[in-house]
Amino acid sequence: MGLSRLAALHGVATSYSPSADVTVSVPDETVTAVLGALGVDAATPADVRRSLAAAESAAASRLLPPTVVVWSGEPVPPALAALPPGATLTVDLEPSAAGTAPQRLRMRVPETTAPAVRASGAPAWWTEPPLGVHRLTARTPGHRYATATLVVAPDRVPRPPARTHGFLVQLYSLLSARSWGMGDLADLADLAAWSGRTLGTGFVQVNPLHAAVPGRPTDPSPYRPSSRRFPDPVHLHVESIPEYGHVAEPGRALLDDLRQQAAALREAVLNKGALIDRDAVWQLKRQALELVHQVPLTPGRRAAYCDFLAAQGQALEDHALWCALAEVHGPRWRDWPAGLRDPRSPESVRARTELLGRVDFHCRLAWLTDTQLATAQSAARESGMAVGIVHDLAVGVHPDGADSWAQQDAFAQGMSVGAPPDAFNAQGQDWGLPPWRPDALAASGYAPYRDLLRGLLAHAGALRIDHVMGLFRLWWVPEGRPPTEGTYVAQDAEAMLAVLVLEARRGGAVVIGEDLGTVEPGVREALARRGVLGTSVLWFERDWSGSGRPLAPEEWRQDCVATATTHDLPSTAARLTGDHVALRHRLGLLTRTLEQELAEDAADTAEWLAYLDRLRMLPEGERDEEAAVRAVHRFLLRTPARMAGVWLPDTVGDRRPQNLPGTWDQYPNWRLPIADALGHPVTLEEIAASPRLHRLMDVLRPAESRTAPPDARRS
Repeated sequence: MGLSRLAALHGVATSYSPSADVTVSVPDETVTAVLGALGVDAATPADVRRSLAAAESAAASRLLPPTVVVWSGEPVPPALAALPPGATLTVDLEPSAAGTAPQRLRMRVPETTAPAVRASGAPAWWTEPPLGVHRLTARTPGHRYATATLVVAPDRVPRPPARTHGFLVQLYSLLSARSWGMGDLADLADLAAWSGRTLGTGFVQVNPLHAAVPGRPTDPSPYRPSSRRFPDPVHLHVESIPEYGHVAEPGRALLDDLRQQAAALREAVLNKGALIDRDAVWQLKRQALELVHQVPLTPGRRAAYCDFLAAQGQALEDHALWCALAEVHGPRWRDWPAGLRDPRSPESVRARTELLGRVDFHCRLAWLTDTQLATAQSAARESGMAVGIVHDLAVGVHPDGADSWAQQDAFAQGMSVGAPPDAFNAQGQDWGLPPWRPDALAASGYAPYRDLLRGLLAHAGALRIDHVMGLFRLWWVPEGRPPTEGTYVAQDAEAMLAVLVLEARRGGAVVIGEDLGTVEPGVREALARRGVLGTSVLWFERDWSGSGRPLAPEEWRQDCVATATTHDLPSTAARLTGDHVALRHRLGLLTRTLEQELAEDAADTAEWLAYLDRLRMLPEGERDEEAAVRAVHRFLLRTPARMAGVWLPDTVGDRRPQNLPGTWDQYPNWRLPIADALGHPVTLEEIAASPRLHRLMDVLRPAESRTAPPDARRS
C-alpha cells in the first residue's frame, strides 16, 4: 500500500487497463526503478516510508502546485480560487509579455467569505495577466509562502483558415533532377510552390527534419534523432547557399567534382536500384559545406548570422559543441573522457575554445538550414497555401545524442519510452528514447519544452506531434527490462497543453496530434477542446461501438486530418491489392497462415469498396486499382475533416511502405525513393507531370486551379 501511494503521488501507475475489462498490475520492481529515476528512493520498505512521509508532508503544506494554468477568458483555476482570504499574489511577467504594461502585477484576495464576482464569473480581485509564462508568488496572512510557474494561454490553437487538402511526404524520398542523392529543402520549396499554385493544395507535411546522430551507418529513422531542437544540415541544398557561387579555385574544381559524385549517387537511386544512402550524401555535402564555409560572409549576411547566434544562445552553443566533440571522440557521449560528459564542466568549457572553429562551422550549418526552412515556408505561403509546411515533432531523442547530453537534468536516466502490449504487439515496444522528467520540466518552467516548440514553429504553418498521447502520459521501460514490464508515468497534461497552445498561437500555427492506437479515455476530447486536430486513417474508421462497419463520412470528426495512409502503413495501392500482406509474409512477420491473413485483408478491403460503391464514389466502368484510389480520396473529401492528407507516393501508385514497423535489416526502412506502380523511382519533375497524379488531384482540387499543362493530362 505504501509503494502504491508513493507512486501515485509522483504520477507513476501501479496498474493499467489495456481494455475496458482488463487490468494489469505493474511489477513492484518496475515501480521502484521508475521512482528512482525520478529521484525518489523506494529501494526498501524503510525507504518507502521515509519517501512517502516526505511526499505527503510536501503535498499537505503546498500552497500552490508547481505549475498553475490559466486559460484566457475561462474561470480562475481551483489552485487560485482556493487561496485563503487575505492572501496576496505577485505575478512577475515574462519580458515578451510585459510590453508597455507593468513588469509586475499584484493582487489580494479580500478578507471576506463571499468576495465579489464579475459577470464573467471571475472574482473581482483577479486581474488576468497577459498571455505568457510568468512567475507567480503567493503569500498568506499565516506567513505561508509559495512560488509557481504561471502559464496564461489562449483557449485554443489557431484553426486552418478553411477546409484544405495537401500532400504528406518523407522529404528524403523526394528526389529531383538536382538532388544530391536524397530530397532536400530546395525540393520541398519547389514541391510547395508547384502544388500550391497548380493544384490548389493548402499544405505539405514532411517527416521530422531533426538532426541525426552521426555514424556509419547513421540511424536512418527520422524519429530517433540526436536533437529535436535543431534541423539536420543533410537537408541543405548546397547550391542555394549564397556563398557557394563565390568559392574560388582550387575549391571550385573540387566542388564540381563533388557535384559529379552527387549526380552519380542520384543516378544510382533513380535508375540502378540503389537505396538512398544518407551517409554518402552527407559525406559529399559536408566536404562542399567546408569549402563554402571558407567564403567570408558579406556584412549583411554576417549581421543576420550574429542575430541568429544571439537568438539561439546557449542551446545552439551546446549543440554545436556536441557536434564538434563527436567528430573527435565519436557520437556516444557516455564513452567520452569523463570531464566532457558534462556540458558545464571545466573540460567542456575549455573544449569550446579549443574547438572554436568547428563549433562555428556547426553553428553556421544550423543557421543555413534555418534560412532554407524559412525559404520553404515562404514559397508555400506565396503559392497561396492556407497552411504551408507542416513540420513533425518526434516523440523523443536518441540516448547518445546532443539533446540528451546538453539537457541531462531534464531526462530520466536509465529509462526508455515505449508502448505496452496490445492486440497488435503482444511483447510491447521499446523505442530506445529517454523520457523527459515531468518534475524537472515543471521546476524549469517548462523551458526545454517551450524552446523546442518555438524552434519548430518558427517556419511552420502547422506542427504534427507524433504520439500526442505523450502530452498526458508515457510508457516508461526500465533499462534491462522487457517492454511488458514498463509502466505509465503521467505528465502535467494541463501544463503541457497550455504551453503548446500558447506557443502555437504565438507562431500562428495549426497543431495536429497523431492519436492513432491506444488512447486513454478523455484524451481526444481534451485535445479537441483546445483545437488540436487528430489523425483519422480511413481503414481504421469504423463504428467500433456499434455495427463495426465502415464509419459513414458524415460521422467522422471535424477536427482532424483525414488520410488514407501514413508512413508506417501500407500505401493505398498495396492495401487494395493485398501486396502488403504478401510483403509481410516474405519477411516472416505474419502470425497466422498467409491464406488466413489474405482472406481477412481481402474481406476488409471488399467491405470498404462495396461501401464506396453504394455511395456512388466508384463510377461505372472504373473498377481498377487506380479508380479505387480515387474513390478512397473522394470519400475523404466527403467527411467534415478540416484537412485531408494525400500520401504523395499514392499519387503515382507506389506500393512500397516507407517504414515497416517490426523490421530493421529485413526491410530498407526510411531509404526508399518514391516510385511508380511498377516500382521505378520517379523524380519530382516526373511526379509533377504524372497523368495519374493529375487524375487523382482532380478529385480534390478546386476547379479554378486546374491549370496543369496539356501533356500532363494525357492518359
